[in-house]
Amino acid sequence: MWVTRWDYKTREDCRAIAENCKAIGVDTILFQVRGNATAFYRSSLEPWAEQFGFKDPGFDPLAVMIEETRSRGMRLVAWVNVVPAWYGPVPPTDPNHVYNKHPEWMWYDQNGKRQGLSEKFYVSLNPCLPEVRAHIVSVIGEIAARYPIDGVHLDYSRFPNEAPATPAGSGLDYPRDAQTLKLFAAATKKTPDQDPAAWDRWRTNQVTELVRQIRAKVRAVKPDIELSSAVGVKRESALHHHQDAYTWLSEDLIDTVYPMNYTGDSKVFASRCDTWKQAMPGERIVMGIMFDKGNADVLRTQVQRALDQCNGFAIFAYSSLFPSPNDAVDRPDPAQRAQRDALGKALSGWLRDLKPAANNTQR
Repeated sequence: MWVTRWDYKTREDCRAIAENCKAIGVDTILFQVRGNATAFYRSSLEPWAEQFGFKDPGFDPLAVMIEETRSRGMRLVAWVNVVPAWYGPVPPTDPNHVYNKHPEWMWYDQNGKRQGLSEKFYVSLNPCLPEVRAHIVSVIGEIAARYPIDGVHLDYSRFPNEAPATPAGSGLDYPRDAQTLKLFAAATKKTPDQDPAAWDRWRTNQVTELVRQIRAKVRAVKPDIELSSAVGVKRESALHHHQDAYTWLSEDLIDTVYPMNYTGDSKVFASRCDTWKQAMPGERIVMGIMFDKGNADVLRTQVQRALDQCNGFAIFAYSSLFPSPNDAVDRPDPAQRAQRDALGKALSGWLRDLKPAANNTQR
């Protein structure tokens, strides 16, 4: 179960999440503890999240969730957004936030303009810069070293360059700051405009290098925990975002991938499952399913397909089945909440009684 950073505000919320997930048979919680370079745990490297006013909320959500899941025999995986730096139309108010402290780490376009803030997309850190990679690796290493987690789950381990961050037809290209261009020129003796294909490959390689360094750090501080990543469901579109999950698997940089197979069309869902199994036979694949995309019958079909073909399934997200502190924003219409509650009631018993296939390891 993916539990987003908007699904909890208090210690009691964490307890309810663990209890509700346990009740429907979930054995692994992917608990979001980093959204946009802010922390939902006690960090020495990044400030507390804006959801807590950049201040200690009086409890450590990650520590509490570890305690709640362990007491129920469940696994707890720390879910981190890797590249996002900030989300929203105004800058973070904390001067120690990376957006304020290191403006040179952000994206700049070919006109020298810094990526603009928006309430529609994340502004991003530049993973092509060694110092940015070092910071991200340190953040993840701190989580792994300080907390008895069962795994680290990477999200946005790619360029968030989809529209509207990079509007179609705008011609904007990131990152084109002087330091990045210098690094690319040193590697290729070219400019991005002279060899766009090489530019794309190089940026993809920088993301892979970041994952490689994360892998090394996690193995160094806690070698037995799992490193996983949410990935694009289609390889071609994922490569457009400079995410090469197939290479990560083939080079053992990632233990498990979670393809985000988010569709209400069960035929499309099945086709994507087939593609992944054919491309990566024997690899660990946990299929991501968006529970807001289908009715109970569609979701039963998709879950069963994932159990039959993959190593498990992951539900996106907790608030699709259970009340959340974010309901006022996410589901302001009472009819939406009633529909969600009905879906939860229809599926809870069925999910709890599911029998894993022989190759299934988690759900």
